[in-house]
This record gives sequence, structure tokens and C-alpha cells, in this order.
Amino acid sequence: MAQGILVFIEERDGKVKKPSLEALSAARKLADQAGEKVTALRVGPGEASENLAAYGADRVVAASHDLLKSYATEAYAATVAQVVKNEQPRVVLGSASAMGRDLLPRVAAKLGVGLAQDCIELAAAGGQLECVRPIYAGKAYAKVKLLLEPAIATLRPNVFALAAPDAGRTAETVAFAPEIGADKVRASVKEVKAAAGQKLELTEANIIVSGGRGMKGPENFPVIEQLADALGAAVGASRAAVDAGWIDHTHQVGQTGKTVSPTLYIACGISGAIQHLAGMSSSKYIVAINKDPEAPILSIADYSIVGDLFAVVPALTEEVKKLS
Repeated sequence: MAQGILVFIEERDGKVKKPSLEALSAARKLADQAGEKVTALRVGPGEASENLAAYGADRVVAASHDLLKSYATEAYAATVAQVVKNEQPRVVLGSASAMGRDLLPRVAAKLGVGLAQDCIELAAAGGQLECVRPIYAGKAYAKVKLLLEPAIATLRPNVFALAAPDAGRTAETVAFAPEIGADKVRASVKEVKAAAGQKLELTEANIIVSGGRGMKGPENFPVIEQLADALGAAVGASRAAVDAGWIDHTHQVGQTGKTVSPTLYIACGISGAIQHLAGMSSSKYIVAINKDPEAPILSIADYSIVGDLFAVVPALTEEVKKLS
């Protein structure tokens, strides 16, 4: 009989990603309600940089293999599927990160079960997992119940509260050697060339400062970058700014970019097209700076400043620096 919750732990450069710890915290809450155990699944070499037990894991499964040194979809999917079959969890959770969105649908397909992507709420309903997820670019929400076991879901980063770590918790670690044939893995990573990027991952940042068409050109983006540095924030952008070549596409927020849920989102010179709103409307607090009093983004902003961003943003940056 299936029992317990398995959480896939995503790591990069030897560090556990914050959204995975959020998923682990969410799993702990669900498990406590049902009196079940939580198992954290690590895939790859080395040891976790975080104490996974402190965030709710009762058990850690560490899967290692020569083909798992770097993320490769086929090898990782085969490994996770094998662990799920061995552990027989009732629920499998992971982050709705780029890796989670790529990996867990393949795992669900291998197991022949359903998947709920990008969930913003989880609940136990009659022994089954019930999830709430945005649909139609965030204009509506669907409540779905996963009927087959294991129920698999990915959780939107920055939505589920990260539990305060309990250093007194302990968890046993179990090694797992997956059966993966090199002939079954059609694609593998030979080399990783990291592009020069911002300090914070956009989808994980608690504060984001974004620029749009109102920035007028790439030479003006340092204006919002300075505010972002002062706040310890990530830099985002609208599709118009990205399409114009003013900033790299990795900064794009919106329906065709990244969906973010920071505590604070500051939109500078962004009109608020529906495609952009779809990617950031779930932010806890929205501040809009725009010279157009009729800009659509002002209608959803918690705080609006109607004025020239090239006067407002530098002044805001100076005030933030005084507080630091």
C-alpha cells in the first residue's frame, strides 16, 4: 500500500535550491496531517549542502551513478521512477522550476499517473491530493484531485512558506544505485558553459525590479540595476524590452517568459500587457512606476507612482541606500 511523501531535491553547484526546501516544508505539513513520513530524494554526486532533516525529511535517499553527475533528462527520469517504485510513496512533490517542469512530467508518464503542474495550494481530501493551479494565463484557478497513486505535483517557487529549520531533527540516509544503461540515455551533458548572469535566480527572488519599454534603451537599464543592487533584488524585464534586444531573454517575466511570485515586484516603465501580468500578478506587493496614469498595470498595483521613472527610480535608490 502506498504511503508517505517523496520530494525530489534539486541541486545546482552543490547547493540545494530554495524551492526544493519549500516543497520539503510543504510535504512536512501534509505528512503531519496524515501521520506519514517524508523522504527526500537526492540525485547526483556529493552530499547535500543543507540539512534536509532540518526542513522536514525523515529519510534521505541518495541516488548516484556515473550518468547522474550532471542533469540529463532521461537518466534522471529513469532514476526517479525507479526510486518511486521502490519506495511506493502516496505523493511525489517537486519544484515547478525549469528542471522540475522537465523532469516530473516524464516521471509521471513512466509511471502512468497524473501530474499537477505549478501548484499554489495543496490539501489532503479523502486520502487524495487536491491541488489548486492557475490556468488561462492566471485568469482562473483550477482545483484538481489526483486519483491515481502516486499523485505527482510541482509547486510554484516562493508561494509555499519555507519552514524554520529544526537543527535537532535527524534523518537516515540510504544509498540507491539505479539501473541505467548508457545505451538508453540518448543525450548527456559533456560541458557546461555558464553565461554571465544576475546574482539571484529570477524565479526564486523575494524582490524583483523590472524594466519595460519605458526604459527607452539598453543604456538605461543600469538605472533599475542600481535599485536592484540596493534592495538585494533580481532584475526582470517585459517582453517588449527583451524583443528590442535591450536585455537578455533570461530576465523576461510573463506568459512567454518566467512566472514569478516575489514578495515585492517593482515595475518600471511597464504598461501592463496581459501577457506580462500573467507572469507576475501573484506577487504579494506590486509597485508600479509609470508616467502614463492610464497604464493597465496601475490598476493592479498596491502602490502606484505616476511620474518619470528616470527621476523616481534614482531617488528611490538613494533612499534605500540610506536605510542600509
